[in-house]
Amino acid sequence: MAEAFDSARHITIGQYMPGRSLIHQWDSRYKLAAFTLYIGAVAFCQSYAGNIAGLAISLFIVFLARIPIGYALKGLKPALPFLLILALLQLLFNGKVYANGQVYWQYGFIWLTEGGVRLVIVSTMRFVDMMLLVSVLTLTTTTTQLARAMHSLLRPLEKMKVPVHAFCMMITIALRFVPTFALEMDKIRKAQTARGASFGTIPWWRIIKRTQSVFPLIIPLFQLALQRAEQLIAAMESRGYRSHGRTSFRSFEARTADVMLLFVAVGAAYLLIWL
Repeated sequence: MAEAFDSARHITIGQYMPGRSLIHQWDSRYKLAAFTLYIGAVAFCQSYAGNIAGLAISLFIVFLARIPIGYALKGLKPALPFLLILALLQLLFNGKVYANGQVYWQYGFIWLTEGGVRLVIVSTMRFVDMMLLVSVLTLTTTTTQLARAMHSLLRPLEKMKVPVHAFCMMITIALRFVPTFALEMDKIRKAQTARGASFGTIPWWRIIKRTQSVFPLIIPLFQLALQRAEQLIAAMESRGYRSHGRTSFRSFEARTADVMLLFVAVGAAYLLIWL
């Protein structure tokens, strides 16, 4: 029951863990490009061998970043109920679409096929890989570094009148507020529990009841999100923030090791697509 009131510790996306590992010292531009390329390769990988290789490479990246494996895997816990529901729906109601193999069981419009099982396993492994990679990226890179790297990579689009800076700022704020909203949800949950709400007492297999128990948290959380947004806007305007004509105090300095790591990431992405 105590874990129900401490969901923030299971949120790894948006957090930053200081360190001196190879991934921490990697140039943020090359790091962002490499992770984006590798995540894209994981998304298009459709074989068991490719996804197993992708999971092994992702765990190796976690090891290189010197992040405890248990802490990295904790980020999957909040998404497990939704992942189980999606897997069950795909397994039962999407099997006929992928009925290109053996049919294990059929009842009306519900088909349990080899293709459906393959889809569920591959999709689950993809999700785990992506969660690990995004967690490592945010755990080893500050939000400021991510914003600067993203702006540097997308800067050519400014010639096409694309609001690159506004887009990068929006992504950065979204990542930064993920752990903040998790803390706010814990506060709301504790306050409502003190008033008689039942959190942490419903078994995990009663999915509908657990889902209904989350509804009283949604409206206060949205209200707090809007309040936080207004406070952020007021703080930025009071400090004279503007999206155009901004410069950086520090400039990027790429090393030979950064370029070599990028080539390694390209090779790993090619390996997954080939498999």
